[in-house]
Amino acid sequence: MPSPSTFDGEVPDVPGVVAVVPQHRFLRGCGCGGEPVLERHANTLSDTADISGEVKRRFLPRLKAGSPRRDSDEESKRGMADHSSDGRASGAVHQPMSGGSGLRVIVVGAGLAGLACASDLVAAGATVRVLEAGDGVGGRMRTDRQAGFLLDRGFQVFNTSYPQVRRRIDLRALQLRPLTPGLLLHTSRGHVRFTDPTRAPRQARDVLAGRLAGPRDLAALTALSARDMLGPARRIRHQPDRSTLVALSRAGISSDLIERLFRPFLAGVFLEDELETSSRFFHLVWRSMLRGTLCLPRHGIQAVPEQLAAALPPGTIRLQTPVSELTSEGVLLADGSERPADAVVVATGAAAAASLLPGLNVPATRTVTTLYHAAPAPPLAEPTLLVDTEREVLHTSVLSEVTSGYASDGRALVSTSVLGSGHAGLETAVRGRLAVLYQADTAGWEHLSTCTVEGALPAMLPPWPLTRGSRVGPGRYVCGDHRATGSVQGALASGTRAAREVLAAGSAQLLSSAA
Repeated sequence: MPSPSTFDGEVPDVPGVVAVVPQHRFLRGCGCGGEPVLERHANTLSDTADISGEVKRRFLPRLKAGSPRRDSDEESKRGMADHSSDGRASGAVHQPMSGGSGLRVIVVGAGLAGLACASDLVAAGATVRVLEAGDGVGGRMRTDRQAGFLLDRGFQVFNTSYPQVRRRIDLRALQLRPLTPGLLLHTSRGHVRFTDPTRAPRQARDVLAGRLAGPRDLAALTALSARDMLGPARRIRHQPDRSTLVALSRAGISSDLIERLFRPFLAGVFLEDELETSSRFFHLVWRSMLRGTLCLPRHGIQAVPEQLAAALPPGTIRLQTPVSELTSEGVLLADGSERPADAVVVATGAAAAASLLPGLNVPATRTVTTLYHAAPAPPLAEPTLLVDTEREVLHTSVLSEVTSGYASDGRALVSTSVLGSGHAGLETAVRGRLAVLYQADTAGWEHLSTCTVEGALPAMLPPWPLTRGSRVGPGRYVCGDHRATGSVQGALASGTRAAREVLAAGSAQLLSSAA
């Protein structure tokens, strides 16, 4: 789940959120096989007795008209807003900014934030160099190839609902394949399936029969989901911030459902199991998952940053070029050479940003470890997340059931994540737990790799600011998910904001010089 992974704040890229209210699916032409079905969804909503009359009155006419609800004009103008409506159709080119002609900018880091920032600066006419310490673009959004398998660096999925994604990414080119709109919960009494009955009615028996929750919890969950999915994002951003645990309790969710569903599932989303993460972030997570579809690119998660990098002019990105410090004239490289610049944007992770910008206030971060195994046959023949409610592992899934591109030798690729760093004996313990979760003999499974991602997500404790300014000094800027929220959208929106502030400062300087 470690995607930079951030609406200028938004949601970590983890699968499995489903609800008992229907999803919008803006997937025409994205390769996920989805088609808008707003009329059917509107009719289902009108039949849902637990949704308040106010929600029906405000939103059903818009859905039945066949048009997705757009947020206010004010939100549309905020290019980095969590759920701003500046997202465009798949593959569309965003409007270039102005004011960068003659400006020399160095962007340190070729993750999503740095690539988005560089793209907007180049579009405005700036001369940009992206300096990346590693051997490839993407930051934490990387994919390794090993023995015929694609191994993302940590479990990651791609959410199609993000405004910045719709603005910048050609979804069709990624050849996205969706995960099941639901999840399996492993309990002491066996597997319980949590599925959106409007999208997969044949798989919704456990929800409808009350195996997961009683009528009161289902009503509370439906009302919470309707508010988050259909209401304006500004309502979430402006509401008081508290812990997710408190927010769920105040929404009428029982402690039993919290322990059975929300705590084990959200532990894999937030990378912490105390539910201490910002409630505003939780509501934005829930909203984004309800509105989108969770997918994997056929050729690995790194295909996303590679697409952004390919759109930049040749020679813009320089790999294996670590920056050791910022200077009054630009940057000093690790080899002792200097590179001049009018502005420097630090687009690295939190720890690296703090080392390059002494005094920068950065949050604590979360760590996750993902183990990959090759199994002779799929232990679960469907693209579904299996969540361990006893929390010996976070979750596990058969990635080769999502897309065959992840495994080319005929075996199944199984991904399993746990909180924290790896340790001696972890692989043996996880293998044993997988035997229980899948009810399968795992002795013959091949252990392919263990990947620990330090700083996978910022620790977003309340009150958590959903966005921060990027300027930290004259000609000095910083962006990344630690400046917004932990998700693809958060990283992209933070880079967008940094570019805008660099260009604004450059324009102001030109005007001052002309005067």
